[in-house]
Amino acid sequence: MKWITLLLTSSVGKKVVMALTGLFLISFLVVHCAINALIFVDDGGVVFSHWAHFMGTNPVIRTIEIVLVAGFLIHILQGLLLWKQNRNSRPVRYGYSSPEKGSKWYSRSMTLFGTLILLFLVIHTSNFWIPNRTNQFRFGEELNLYQMIMDTFQNPWEVLIYLFGCISLFWHLLHGFNSAFQSLGINHIKYNKLIHLSGFTFSVIVSVIFAAMPISVYFHLIG
Repeated sequence: MKWITLLLTSSVGKKVVMALTGLFLISFLVVHCAINALIFVDDGGVVFSHWAHFMGTNPVIRTIEIVLVAGFLIHILQGLLLWKQNRNSRPVRYGYSSPEKGSKWYSRSMTLFGTLILLFLVIHTSNFWIPNRTNQFRFGEELNLYQMIMDTFQNPWEVLIYLFGCISLFWHLLHGFNSAFQSLGINHIKYNKLIHLSGFTFSVIVSVIFAAMPISVYFHLIG
């Protein structure tokens, strides 16, 4: 189909794919953030473990998990293709290139923040997701994720890595949220301020909740 080819190869098409996969990943962040927030319930991890078990065993969620991985890969691939395309559009390198008028520094650093988030995801999945799924496939049972979190975040280096990941996520979301609506043509002078405010609020809430967990565990505020 010609329209699929255009969607995957044209500049506008790549931005649309980036926007759609980005919004899909944002929906995942909402769920993941909500589950993480349950760890602050003062019950020794009972509620958190219940919902973590549900997310790890429900067949519908496990199917969506495959789509999620595909969404991550497509988002990363399209981001790299757009970066390469922009780079190739200026074959002559100058000693100094002035930033586009009105552009924010973090909007010009999306590739950098995206790369940092990718590195963070490699560490994150290595700490929790991969060992848990491996144990499920080998022995048919889940690991104690609550205890894994308690143990992992006793290491100050792990805490710093996660905080660095959360900071990168904040700046990436701050631009990505607004950019997604713009790429899809959902922007208008009447409600652009609302989109910007929603993006800022979402970026702060998600990043703070994710960052609060390792900090709280390390300083024994929970557990």
